[in-house]
Amino acid sequence: MAIGRELRGRLAGARRFRSRRAAELVAAFPDLAAMHVLDLGGEPPFWLGFPVRPASVTILNLLPFDEPGFETFTGDACDPPAALRSRRFDLVVSNSVIEHVGGHEPRRRFADVVHRSADRHWVQTPYRYFPVEPHWVFPGMQFLPLRARAEVTRRWPLSPGRAGNLPEAIANAASVELLSITDMRAYFPGSRLWYERFGGLIKSVTAVRG
Repeated sequence: MAIGRELRGRLAGARRFRSRRAAELVAAFPDLAAMHVLDLGGEPPFWLGFPVRPASVTILNLLPFDEPGFETFTGDACDPPAALRSRRFDLVVSNSVIEHVGGHEPRRRFADVVHRSADRHWVQTPYRYFPVEPHWVFPGMQFLPLRARAEVTRRWPLSPGRAGNLPEAIANAASVELLSITDMRAYFPGSRLWYERFGGLIKSVTAVRG
């Protein structure tokens, strides 16, 4: 019962943060309804519930989607399919993706795709130094050794998908590398950083250029 309450609270909190980010995005780009948007790593439900629908949304994700009203591509946001490489958009949007791409070099390529695809962008990521790791909702997990993080993914009841064995747990834990403010400034120089806060602490960082 206690875990059920924790999960319900977690989901309700996530919805509140998504609503706040949506309001900030709309405020940053008041002409969003007329924009052609590239969403790197996103999913259609994010836009289906959005307060303002852009003129078009193109989604690039490792997972395939077939949703009416969206142009979708299956592929790597660090190395887009040929059909997307030369295209330009009004805005690139990405929520909680850059921390999953796998180290500095893939992050640099991801940022290059953002800059190459549009003059304006909104790239959000959880903040490394917020005291609770957001994917597993475990205090300080991001500062633990890899083996300890793997054990958290196996045993912590709030894990989004608990690994069945140690190699899988290690792969899950290693798949997330949270970024600092310095990281975001390096990948997105010249962008304004918007800080989402919880309890007075920075919870996520968004690079905004528009």
